[in-house]
Amino acid sequence: MQPLVTEMGTLTNAEISRYSRHVIMPEVGLEGQRKLKASSVLLIGTGGLGSPLALYLAAAGIGRIGLVDYDVVDESNLHRQIIHGESTIGMSKLDSAETRIKDINPFVQIDKYNVPLMSDNALEIFEPYDVIIDGTDNFPTRYLVNDACVKLGKPNVYGSIFRFEGQVSVFFAEEGPCYRCMFPTPPPPGLVPSCAEGGVLGILPGTVGTLQATEGIKLLLGIGEPLIGRMLLYDALEMSFMTIKVRKNPDCPVCGIPKDQVELIDYEQFCGMPAHDRSEFGQSNGHKETDLEMGEITVQELKSRLDSGEDLLVLDVRNPIEWEISALEGTLRIPKPEIEAALKDIQAGRKTREETVLAQIPDDREIVVHCRSGVRSADSIEFLRQAGYQNKLLNLTGGILAWANEIDQTMATY
Repeated sequence: MQPLVTEMGTLTNAEISRYSRHVIMPEVGLEGQRKLKASSVLLIGTGGLGSPLALYLAAAGIGRIGLVDYDVVDESNLHRQIIHGESTIGMSKLDSAETRIKDINPFVQIDKYNVPLMSDNALEIFEPYDVIIDGTDNFPTRYLVNDACVKLGKPNVYGSIFRFEGQVSVFFAEEGPCYRCMFPTPPPPGLVPSCAEGGVLGILPGTVGTLQATEGIKLLLGIGEPLIGRMLLYDALEMSFMTIKVRKNPDCPVCGIPKDQVELIDYEQFCGMPAHDRSEFGQSNGHKETDLEMGEITVQELKSRLDSGEDLLVLDVRNPIEWEISALEGTLRIPKPEIEAALKDIQAGRKTREETVLAQIPDDREIVVHCRSGVRSADSIEFLRQAGYQNKLLNLTGGILAWANEIDQTMATY
């Protein structure tokens, strides 16, 4: 593959000394390092994957790095988002990352985009960069990144992480398949849990993000064999790597048509889930409207009603390991996967409702359903509706995190 960058940047003597271990390698050399100086890379996210990406690309001498993120640093980020630290908790992640990058390499230009990435701004943000690297954790943004890259003819270095497993590939429609060739449609909402729900080994994004950075450097310099048409699967527990082939789909609805015909759609609607915390899609919980609309209740309202002795049932649909960290007293605890499995048994005619875990949930009381932040509880309410529950079901806004932050600050958070 030819290098993506042919322009040469100018290196000072200080920079030549800094990158000397690169310069003495024949595959890079002075010419290659000057190409890196002239290169530009856009990182979508400065979290788990974005942290090693930003650190190593800056250290490698990429001349211009764009960062897209609008979040702030939280203590729960620090076990895996190593670009941030105790001193930057509460700070914008972009400002925190910029400070660390500049400490590593003051010769790098940093562009900051403190906005949610959306269909109406993606093309403008992507346009100036040679390589786009996806460090996101949700399907709507992954599809958006892919389609925008196809339309602009740019490579998309993809990475994903969950628990102990990671994936890395390069989706570059100019040379091979795109993300939609492999995943033409997203999974049903709620089927694939997020890292916030299922967890992630803190070291895992370091491994996967570093692999993504490696692919980005290879693309820019035109060296080695990039993961175009291949996906690398990593299992940290087995310490194993496996590569599978990804074939270009000639009928792909995105890379199988002329680039100028590619349209950026409403990806939240396409995936049936919100892409970010500021999404209006999240206000309706991503579910279809029914005759029995899903109500919501704040933690303050719940506390007031519990204190007054109202006959409310609080249903906790988190996983058992989460109950060990923190839990509200007197709650009925049934994990969301068990509720979903019960619904499937009922729909398939294998069991009646009374023969499943749903027998524990009354249909004649008002029920407040909660999880960690409000997503799984919304899904669980939908499952209960499908199972025939007609009583009032309320989703606790913000979940147990909101309770810990606003009601009981002594409660552990995660």
